Amino acid sequence: MNNDSKTTLQELKDLLKDFRDKRDWEQFHDPKNIAEAITIEASELQELFLWRDKPEIAEKMKDPEFRREVEEELADVLMFTMNFANATGIDLSTITRQKLEKNDQKYPVDKAKGVATKYNKL
Repeated sequence: MNNDSKTTLQELKDLLKDFRDKRDWEQFHDPKNIAEAITIEASELQELFLWRDKPEIAEKMKDPEFRREVEEELADVLMFTMNFANATGIDLSTITRQKLEKNDQKYPVDKAKGVATKYNKL
């Protein structure tokens, strides 16, 4: 089931805030701790792919148990990202659009298409 087209970021942020508040965890959700949690969860996601090449990863992603592990780690990264936004009052939609506009300038299609070169080397 694909709910991405039906669920807003605000709905997810509100669900996470409610989850947090029911457990009295706001006291632990300061920007420093949540930033650390994002890094830790991202590392756990990355660890699933460590030492694997692209064909092996493609094959592993067909395994329901491996895929479930990936999904859970990705969900952790996303949830802590939204918790960070809640803790700091950051509007994720606005900053994402702003950053995409900035990246559009840094990586013009005519120079960046098909290459993985950093913007300052294009």
